[in-house]
Amino acid sequence: MKYCPKCKRMYNDEETNCARDDCKHKALKPVEDETTSVYLCSGDVIERDRVQAALEDNGVPSVYVRHGVTANSQVVTGQDFDGFDILVPYELYDKAYDIAVGIGAIKLEGEQIIEDDNIEEIEPHPLEQMSRSKRTTVRVVSAILLIVVVALVIYGVDYIMKFITELFK
Repeated sequence: MKYCPKCKRMYNDEETNCARDDCKHKALKPVEDETTSVYLCSGDVIERDRVQAALEDNGVPSVYVRHGVTANSQVVTGQDFDGFDILVPYELYDKAYDIAVGIGAIKLEGEQIIEDDNIEEIEPHPLEQMSRSKRTTVRVVSAILLIVVVALVIYGVDYIMKFITELFK
């Protein structure tokens, strides 16, 4: 594998120049050291934090490089609108790539996103209409059961407290 020493993107051995429009570095270098930092993905500050947290949780170290620096945007707005490239060690690139795909930070080509329109809606089960007398009966029985449960809890706690105090006499 080769990588661009300027933007850190990886390329096949057949490539000779960086294909990125804003880089166009002339000479790609072969990856010689397993700890060489290579490009994984880009994102804003929220995406950067999300990806780095997922990588850290899986034991993959990462660093970020700021690009598109807007010097005063954070001072004026209080928010960081700069973009970031996340870099990982070459030896852990495959693991990091799988993690980034798993959390949706990297979209695979040909991946389909299922729209809500394509999902068949399940008809809700029609609820049985209760008569007025049945509804009243259910309410009365529910109230009586609630009172019984509360009374049992109170008597149970009293019994347990009496038992515990007897142990210390």
